[in-house]
Parts: sequence; structure tokens; C-alpha cells
Amino acid sequence: MDLLGEVLAVAGVRGTVAASVHAAEPWGLALDRVPGAAFHALTAGTAWLRIDGRPAIRLMPGDVVLLPTGRTHGLASDRDGALDPFDHVAAEQSLTGGGVLTVGSGQVGTRILCASYRHDPAIATPVLTLLPDVMHVPAGTGGPALDDTVRLLAGEIADPQLAMTTVLDRLVDVLLVQLLRAWVRAQPAGPSVSWLRALSDPVIAAALSALHTDPARAWTIDTLADEVAVSRATLARRFPALVGDTPSSYLTRWRMDLASRRLRDSDDPIEVIARSVGYTSEYAFSRAFSRSRGQPPGRYRQGSRASTARV
Repeated sequence: MDLLGEVLAVAGVRGTVAASVHAAEPWGLALDRVPGAAFHALTAGTAWLRIDGRPAIRLMPGDVVLLPTGRTHGLASDRDGALDPFDHVAAEQSLTGGGVLTVGSGQVGTRILCASYRHDPAIATPVLTLLPDVMHVPAGTGGPALDDTVRLLAGEIADPQLAMTTVLDRLVDVLLVQLLRAWVRAQPAGPSVSWLRALSDPVIAAALSALHTDPARAWTIDTLADEVAVSRATLARRFPALVGDTPSSYLTRWRMDLASRRLRDSDDPIEVIARSVGYTSEYAFSRAFSRSRGQPPGRYRQGSRASTARV
């Protein structure tokens, strides 16, 4: 079971390129908060990442930055210069035409790919919000695969061709996975807990994989411990210490995520959906779903479909 891949797929985490920026000094861009996460890859030149209340960060070629909460920030040629509002309309028009957004005057020295990531609001299992609010990965520190992907981005930006935006969107999806891999590898032992951090522990990663592989199974702490070949006491202590939830709580949340998406996206009867996520009766499922989502499955289905239709 590719646990990270499944969570990303179910959560619908997808990247979309906002702009390919070519900047000539002096220049500065103010970027408003975006829903989801903001991402930047510096493919040529240098820039300063400016965030209120934090020291400015010097970005070099090959550096990538992820702001998981999409917070307001600035990109500029210096630490203190003026910032102009980012022109989203001009950026979208330039990408549609296969071109770039040029800022500043004179000879272009800096190239930046700006993107955003969003996830399905129906899914409660966190992904991006588990990360630090600013992730700066300097070139050469995230692993060869990440560096290679940034070079592919740089090649697309330097030599725009057919379907450039499609290629860039796919590459930023790949980059997110590589960033998550690098973050999991680098995590030391500490007080922060989450399912994502727990992937670095072989026993708990195996337990999480078992729950995801067969979410409808009537799991108990004993059957899960047998599945991953550890004692009940070890699993009961270690799982919440690393994940932050008991196996039962984690499984319930994941079941409700699966059910939420299926209620919204399919016409399957509620009884069928209930059985698919491990509930033997529609009544028991409805009670669990109402506790999780604040409304019964039928009403949730109607509301989520109406919201989707309005978008």
C-alpha cells in the first residue's frame, strides 16, 4: 500500500501553475493569501522571500519554497524595496498564451515558477497543514530527484513548447511528493505527531497501511497488532505517541473521508456506502457520520452536490 500516494489521491491534492515570472531588477511582488498552499521554484537568478515577522530568506537557483497555509508574502530583488501587487489576470493570460509574466525593466535576470496546491474540502485527513508554515529547501538538500525535477521545470520555462502549462502542472505535483518525502526523511524525534511523521516508523507505517488497505475490516487493537507482528501493548502505546490518534480514531476519520467523497460523487445507496467503510447497518453509519460531519449522510450528499454545482 502506497499510503502517502493514496492520501494525496483521496484528498485530491493538485498543483496548478499560477505564473512563470521573468524579473528584471529592481522588482518586487506582493502575493496575497491563497486557499491551499503557495509554491515557488527559483530556476534562474536570485530573489528574497519576504514574510511579515520573519527574517527575509535569500533564494538561489534550484531553491524551492512551500507555504502550506498560502500565507501572504513577497518576492523581490532586495530585502526592503517596494512590492507591487501580483497581477493574477495578467499571469493567467500569459500562461494561456504559452508565455511568461515579465516584471521590472531591463534585462531579465531571475526566473520563478509560482504555483498553488489545493485539496478536496470534503476530506478531513490533514496533509499540507501538517507541514511547517514555511518550507525552504535549498538546491542540493532535497535529494537528486527533487533537483532533477526543478531542472525540468527550468527547461520548460526557458523553452516554452506545446502544452507547457500541462507539463508544468504535472511537474509541480511531482515536486510536492518529493518535498513530502524529504520532509519525512529529515524529521527527528520530537513532540510533533501526525500520520505523516509516523511514516518514518516501520511498525506504525505498517499499521497505517493495513488500515488503509482494508478500511472495512472490523479492526481491533489486537487484530491490528497481530497484522504488524507486535504486541498489543506496544501498538497501543506507540500508535498514539506517533500519530496523535488511537487506531480506532484514525480509522473512523479515514472511513468518513472515503464516505464523504463517495456520497458527493456517486449515486450509490447510503447502505452500500456504509458497508464499504465497515458499518453493518445504515443506522450505525449515519450516527458516526453525523458526529464527524455535523449532519446525516443524506443531507450532506445534497449540500455537497449543491456546493459543487455553484463552483
